[in-house]
Amino acid sequence: MYKRIIKPFLFAHDPERIHRVVAWLLRVGMRMRGVRMLARNYFLVSDDRLQRNLWGISFPNPVGMAAGFDKEGKLYNELADLGFGFVEIGTFTPQPQPGNPRPRLFRLPGDRALINRMGFNNDGVDETVERIKSNKPRCIIGGNIGKNTDTLSEDASEDYEIAFQKLFPYVDYFVINVSCPNISNAVELQDKEELRTIVNKVTEVNNSKIQSKPVLLKISPDLNNSQIDDTLEIVNEAGIHGIIATNTTIARSGLTTVPEKVENMGDGGLSGKPLHKRSTEIIKYISKKTRKELPIIGVGGIMTPEDALEKLKAGASLVQLYTGFIYEGPSLARRINKAILKHYSSS
Repeated sequence: MYKRIIKPFLFAHDPERIHRVVAWLLRVGMRMRGVRMLARNYFLVSDDRLQRNLWGISFPNPVGMAAGFDKEGKLYNELADLGFGFVEIGTFTPQPQPGNPRPRLFRLPGDRALINRMGFNNDGVDETVERIKSNKPRCIIGGNIGKNTDTLSEDASEDYEIAFQKLFPYVDYFVINVSCPNISNAVELQDKEELRTIVNKVTEVNNSKIQSKPVLLKISPDLNNSQIDDTLEIVNEAGIHGIIATNTTIARSGLTTVPEKVENMGDGGLSGKPLHKRSTEIIKYISKKTRKELPIIGVGGIMTPEDALEKLKAGASLVQLYTGFIYEGPSLARRINKAILKHYSSS
C-alpha cells in the first residue's frame, strides 16, 4: 500500500514540507487509542537473537534511524514503535539556527536518492533538553552534535563541548558529526589537527564524568584510505568508542538522473542507493584495519534487507536507515529484522 498509494502522494509534494506533515501525523496518530498498540504489534520484531550488546547498552535489535530524520528530537518514541532498535536525534548545536535557505531537500526518484543541504537547522540544545525532559524516551537514543554555522573552525571544539555537556544526562550515546557537507568549514573540521582538537575536548569531558558514555565519530564517504587511517589514529589515541560509516557524499558520479537537473539542485549531500557501495567499502576497510575490534554503525544506501545484511557481513555491528525509510516505507526496519532472523536460521 505504501508504494502504490501513500508514496506517490507524498512524492507529489515538497519533500521538506511533507516531512513535517508526516512527523505531525506520526505524533498525533500514535496518541490515538489503540493505534500505538497496533503499530507495535505489526512493526516490532521481538527475538533475543536480534539483541546487540555494545558499550554496555543492550540494543533490542540492530536497526536504527540515522540522524537527520528526527532533527528536533520529537519523534524518537514513535520511531521506536515502528520497529527501530535505536534512534539517533539531531544534529544539535549550542545555539538555535535556521539552516540553509530553502529549497534545501531534493528527491532523485530514478536513483532512489536524496540531496540535502539542510545546514544543521535545529532549535538549539537547550530547547532539545527541555523537550526530552517532557517526553521521556522509551527507547535508546543517540545525540548527534555539531557546531553552529557561524562558529569559526578554531572555536568548534567549544561548541561540541557545550552540546555534549547539556545533552549528557538525556541520551545514551553521542555522535561527533564533523563530516556533514552542508555546513561551513566542514572540510577543515575533518583536517587531522582540527579533528584531534574536537575529539580530545569531548573525550576529556566525557572521561571526567562519574559514568562516561559511548562517543562515536561519524565520517565522510569522501575520505580516501590515507585520511581514514589518520582518522583511526585519532580515534585510537582518544579512546573513541566507535565509527559511524558514513555520512552523505558530495560525489555525483553514476547517477541516472539528468545531469542538468542534478546541477540545478545545487550543492548538498547525496544519500540513498548511490551511496551503498562506497559506505560498505569503508565499513569493510575499517573492520579489517581494526581487526574487527572497533564497533561500526553502517549507514548509507540501505534500501533493502539484503543491503543491511551486506553491511553487517562487511563488519558493521549495527545499521541505520534514512533515505531507504522514505523510499521503502515504515515496514523496512521490520523486513530487515526478519531477514536477519532468517539468515540466522539458514546459517
